[in-house]
Amino acid sequence: MPARLIINADDFGLTPGINRAIQDLHRARALTSATLMATGPAFEDAITIATANPTLGVGCHIVLLDGLPVSDPAHIPTLLGADGKTFRPSLADFTRSLLRGSINPEDILRESIAQIQKLQRAGIDVTHLDTHKHTHLFPLITRTLLHAARRCSIGAIRNPFEPSWSLSLHQGTRLRRTTIRLLNRAFRPTFESLLRAAHPDIATTDGTLAIAVTGDLNPLTLSRTLTALPPTGTFELVCHPGYNDAALAALPTRLRASREIEFHAILQRIPALFENPEPPELIHYGYLGPFARLQDLGQTSQLTPLTPPTGDERVP
Repeated sequence: MPARLIINADDFGLTPGINRAIQDLHRARALTSATLMATGPAFEDAITIATANPTLGVGCHIVLLDGLPVSDPAHIPTLLGADGKTFRPSLADFTRSLLRGSINPEDILRESIAQIQKLQRAGIDVTHLDTHKHTHLFPLITRTLLHAARRCSIGAIRNPFEPSWSLSLHQGTRLRRTTIRLLNRAFRPTFESLLRAAHPDIATTDGTLAIAVTGDLNPLTLSRTLTALPPTGTFELVCHPGYNDAALAALPTRLRASREIEFHAILQRIPALFENPEPPELIHYGYLGPFARLQDLGQTSQLTPLTPPTGDERVP
């Protein structure tokens, strides 16, 4: 069996320009998957695009920092920043609070289920879960997200660790690569242990590519990564494409000009994979785990949540 590759765009629903870029790449056979932000400003536009493109796998991009919650703030107090209304504004602040034990896992679970169910109520067959800033590399969040996935009948989760062969390409800054290696060493064994305990309910990949080059995924870095792809295994390539519109300019994000560079790199290099003698099979997360057969049969309508709404969601 050849290698299988998921090309996933994060931040679906953040801006109309990001949504349009995701649609354009998918229709060009250059993108197989996207993860949708339940509280993204362009959420409704993303739902329209997802509905019009049923072959696009759509996961839930769980946001636990730097944004608005779906739940009533009064029900998730330990996830909130100083204003008591929004999440903590930075990864450093979130990590400190997490490691100090200041965040209640019940709040994480409540908010995660609320975000997932918002997508499901909008008609999305959620293929998998991942997290903004890869926060589920921390064991407490991994454990909680696996619980949320089971509660909501989600069959897959992102592996938030970049494999060693990809890191050995020496792409991205040295500091970022070193940080990723340290995080891999500290948390990957626990992640793998928790996944083994969840088997066969929740599936994942053999690793996620291009984490080290977030914000620097260009034709060269993408080509080097794809050239080094092993002949077997299942991997995700994470990307952040988009068109730079006024909505993006108004957001506090470091990923601006890089989004159009990524868009053109993916548009150029991914379809070219089919010219290789043994190209990887391009899939989305719906083809992993216990629900893969339903995808093959076109019966994804059966992938509906098994639990009723929690009552915490501020969803119409």
